[in-house]
Amino acid sequence: MDCLTLVPTPIGNLGDITLRALEVLRRVDVVAAEDTRRTRKLLDHFDIEKPLVRLDAHTIRERGIGVLEQYSRVAFVSDAGTPGISDPGAELVSLALERSVSVEVLPGATAFVPALILSGLRTDRFRFEGFLPRKGSSRRKRLEDIARSEVTTLLYESPSRVVSTLFELKELCGSERRASISRELTKRFETTYRGTLEGLCDRFDHEVLKGEVVIAIGPADPPPDIDFRSKARELAARGVTGRRLRTALMELGAPRNTAYELSLRFDRDIEKA
Repeated sequence: MDCLTLVPTPIGNLGDITLRALEVLRRVDVVAAEDTRRTRKLLDHFDIEKPLVRLDAHTIRERGIGVLEQYSRVAFVSDAGTPGISDPGAELVSLALERSVSVEVLPGATAFVPALILSGLRTDRFRFEGFLPRKGSSRRKRLEDIARSEVTTLLYESPSRVVSTLFELKELCGSERRASISRELTKRFETTYRGTLEGLCDRFDHEVLKGEVVIAIGPADPPPDIDFRSKARELAARGVTGRRLRTALMELGAPRNTAYELSLRFDRDIEKA
């Protein structure tokens, strides 16, 4: 049966590759990669001779089908880490499944897991945001969601944009929100910086970061324990109704559905009075 295998590669230290990953790379018919030059160095290091084809974000839709049809056993590797996380691997999996090609995913390295643990922040629940949009309303919305999140959030960022992202996070999350920055994970100069968003902004406003970066943002404090029904009744008695009532309740921390239902209920009560 035709098979596509997603093979994780080290995020820095070549010693982190697994025996199973090497076994698969040696037995497949072809290795598809985001960057064939980078992958060639990896294969040469382990004395693996296989044909290489480039499948990156710009070519995977155009070339992916042809690669899956031409070869029975295909391995896909990203530039580093586990394919399918913030790279074209997920799209290649979709193409394979559409054509009834068997898909196998090997476990292995990914940058956000060690960054999460190194952050010292809560690990019982977390969310992974990958790379944020570079600009526009979609970026702002994602940052606002992070600011409200009650779990630790992980995101990837390029060194050149770390400072601007930190300042945006400080604006929306508050100066005292805990956070960390991990760079060059598993490499010689691996470093994790921890502190408040204000402290990290002050530090990196004058220091240039290099290498791959993972930012971890601590969870927001839970909203205060408010009796939203009583608060809605109090606001309605003061003439705050309809959309204004709904907005006021949401600003107090009420979930959107709760605010909507209470605003409708008290609007009806006022109409009956």
